[in-house]
Formats: sequence, C-alpha cells, structure tokens
Amino acid sequence: MEAIVQSNVPGLVLAFRGKVRDVYDLGDRLVIVATDRISAFDVVLPTPIPGKGWVLTSSNFWFEHLKDVVPNHLTGRPLSDVVSDPAALAAIDGRAVLVHKCEPLKVEAIVRGYLAGSGWSEYKKKGTVCGIPLPAGLTESARLPEPIFTPSTKAPAGQHDENITFEQAQEIVGAELTKKVRDVSIELYERAAAWAEPRGILLADTKFEFGLRNGELTLMDEALTPDSSRFWPKDVYQPGRAQPSFDKQFVRDWLNGVGWDHTPPAPELPAEIVTQTAAKYREALDRLAVRG
Repeated sequence: MEAIVQSNVPGLVLAFRGKVRDVYDLGDRLVIVATDRISAFDVVLPTPIPGKGWVLTSSNFWFEHLKDVVPNHLTGRPLSDVVSDPAALAAIDGRAVLVHKCEPLKVEAIVRGYLAGSGWSEYKKKGTVCGIPLPAGLTESARLPEPIFTPSTKAPAGQHDENITFEQAQEIVGAELTKKVRDVSIELYERAAAWAEPRGILLADTKFEFGLRNGELTLMDEALTPDSSRFWPKDVYQPGRAQPSFDKQFVRDWLNGVGWDHTPPAPELPAEIVTQTAAKYREALDRLAVRG
C-alpha cells in the first residue's frame, strides 16, 4: 500500500494538519483524514508507515461498539455527502470520516490497567502514578488492582503533554465534568479490555479525548487505536519486564535505541522498522475487529 503523507481534498477548507490527521472544516462538521504520518515523543517522524491511516480509521468500529457508554462524534453519513469529486473520494477512501464538530476539553483522559511507560517511571521514584498511591512491590508491566484514571494536559503543537493529578484536571475543566470524564473513561477502558483479552490482546493503557456537543459529553478524535493505546500480546505477557507490543512503542524503542534525544529533527526509520510497524498495526486491527 502506497503511503499518504498529506491529503488534498478539493472544495474543502483545510483547517489544520495535526501530527497524524488532516482536518477539513465544514462549519458544524469536520472531515478528518488519517494519513500515514507517525509521531513519537510528540515529534512527527520523517518516515511514514504505509497503510497506517487506513488502520486508524478502521479502528472506528470501537465507536459503534461503545456508543451505549457515551455518544461519539461520528455523523453516520457517507463522505459523498460533502465530497463530490470522484478522484478525491477514491484518494481518501477508508481513511476519512465525517464527524460532528465538538468543543474539545482541555485535558486528555488516560486510563491505565498496567504499570508501564511514564507511570512505571513515577512509581519507581514515588510509589505513585499521577499522584495516586499504589501498593508497594509492584514490578514493571504489573496488572494494577483496578484501572486508574490519570489525566494529562493537552499541549499546543510542538510541546509535550504532561501528566497531571485529578485535582489539577478539576481546576482546568471543573469538578463535575472531570468526575464524569473519569467515570466514563474507566467504563470505556473496562469494556474495551474485556473485548480485547479473549482476542489475545491486553489493553495496558489508552487515551481518550472528549468534547462537548450541545453541552453533552462526546467521545471524539480517535478511540483505542494503536496510536492511542498500548496493546500487548497476551500469550507472551510476563510481569517484571517491558512487553512486546502491537503499537508504536516498537518505534519508540527503536528511536531510544539509536540515542535520539526526542527533539526535532527525528531520524529516518529503516525499511525493516517500517515494515514491522505496519504489520503490527494491521495485526492488532485484525485481532480486535473479530466479532463473536
């Protein structure tokens, strides 16, 4: 599959290009195109992953699966409602969705079921994750007694998101809304983890983004993709060490291994890393999208 680094949809107004997605503004709705760009440590890498945008968009089955928990931004309408050019439609086929515009909340909702990443780093120093005390003696990748909600800031482009406490999140979006986001996020995580585990994948942690649409909390952006989640193969899971993954942790590990300091420009990815990353994204989707 040929990589698409940037989209071009004639007749639509490009609002902005994010790290991965191109967003077109239609007033009360948006067209979101998932490209094959990949970011790590909040830096867009110079090497795309062919087919990645298709996998991210195909992961929208989660919105349908979880719509009884919280409304989402999908309109359910075809792109042909707003894109009339046949060539443009063909170019973004399988990569784009038509969604309702929401007012984004200024925090990101992260739920952790296992001890990994920045949570493991904090726990080693303080015995906490985002200020939440955890039992002593836990090891890297250990399953937590129960999932925890650990919000983060939503940093401007070029800056890093930062973990914050529940109390800090309340100061940003308000106490009542923060509690609702926490409760909904944990329910989404538990439902998704229960779906993924019988299909051979452990959902270590994931990030949700919410907005308000007509005053109602709405799940938006993406949900449970390999870009926003840590997916671990269940059959080789072993606490006490880092885990192999189906997500871009594979790319992060390679970047750390070559000594990159996480500041632009990022190094080019070698062909074998691109091929293996594309395969990992596709395998995660193939496993998770299985019904029954």
